Amino acid sequence: MNTVAHYFLLYVDSPATSANFYSRLLGKPPVELNPTFALFILDNGVKLGLWSRHTVEPAAQMTGGGSEVDFSLPDQAGVDALHDQWAACGATIIQSPAPVDFGYTFVAQDLDGHRLRAFSLSD
Repeated sequence: MNTVAHYFLLYVDSPATSANFYSRLLGKPPVELNPTFALFILDNGVKLGLWSRHTVEPAAQMTGGGSEVDFSLPDQAGVDALHDQWAACGATIIQSPAPVDFGYTFVAQDLDGHRLRAFSLSD
């Protein structure tokens, strides 16, 4: 069986507050928003869900910071531009843009401590 990951869920304190934050970061509104859940469909078709950590069943044992959501960009200029956009939107930058062994990257955090990495691979 060939399986492809196309849907990611983040457990958040407030789906409405997090949806507002991600709307600014992603430049689009959620396609679904209710008191316990918000859903975004990214340009490549991947879905990003924000589920209330207070209502998810079974209860989540871990919340933000234990993993990353990564965003691939074509080049260093794209990474720098996204860094500036996200910083202007109020994202907490926990690693400034920098070269690393696989390319060029920065890391931000959302309101619940989920790590968001933007990167471009080395040529």
